[in-house]
Amino acid sequence: MTTDQQALTENNADTPPMNAENLLKLISTEYESLPRQLKRIATYMSQQSDRIMVDRISDIARECEVHPSAIVRFSQRFGFSGFSEMQALFREAYTHKTTPAQNYQQRIRNLIANKSQKASGGDLARECVNATLSGLERLGAELDDVSFDKAVDLVINADNIYVVGVRRSFAVADYLVYNLQHTNKRIHLISGLGGSYREQMRSVRANDLVIAISFTPYGKETQHCLRIAQHNQAKTLIITDSNLSPLAKRANAVLLVNEGSSFAFRSLSATLCLCQALFIAVAYRLELKVDQIHEQVGFDD
Repeated sequence: MTTDQQALTENNADTPPMNAENLLKLISTEYESLPRQLKRIATYMSQQSDRIMVDRISDIARECEVHPSAIVRFSQRFGFSGFSEMQALFREAYTHKTTPAQNYQQRIRNLIANKSQKASGGDLARECVNATLSGLERLGAELDDVSFDKAVDLVINADNIYVVGVRRSFAVADYLVYNLQHTNKRIHLISGLGGSYREQMRSVRANDLVIAISFTPYGKETQHCLRIAQHNQAKTLIITDSNLSPLAKRANAVLLVNEGSSFAFRSLSATLCLCQALFIAVAYRLELKVDQIHEQVGFDD
């Protein structure tokens, strides 16, 4: 444990953290020691820190699939008397800036609360669009330049690149593979066809890179592939939604992206945009002429 981490832990024993940033650091430090229900809340706090100031305790409980009393226990675990005292830290941190996620959350509440007017198909479509925009705007505001440059370096220096993502993340993995195939790198999509994840990962070696894309609740298949990669000493690049993600541990680089969600359906637009940006940065470093990339001759869309 580092000196900063020790200081945070010691601080928690006596008084709650003084600001939201220190609270999030403390949550990250103590995450592994938390019970399962409190881990769910910790993950939500890490992913949705800009929404906490407008969230109701029932909102968080519903999202985390826990009883509201668990939110109170979580708050007390970190030295607060209750949720309202903990929430005040986030209100102080975000009072002077209204984020896209906060605006979107308020619109959803108003739409649900307005029982007198039935939402039209167009209203619902626009809420989906607004959810997507909130995710894209948050990605632009929170993108870590250092982590992104490190991710580009990993791709540039890899002998082979393996990309894995399951369920909704599979579409993103396939899209990233399509982009990277325009380089001279050897690119492999881990599809798991017929359950063959282990077999498709057998050739991974120390100079290779495994890119894993996974979001809560984090696919077990992706975690399995990542363990194989790390056992074989391959480099790992993780695209996920929280530093508390089990995939982020021991990763060589982590890119964070939090999608907007509309009525419990999460968008993929911000993640696709991040992958496209990664490819463009790689292409720039490799001096590829991106505007001259064409489909194979003889094939039509």
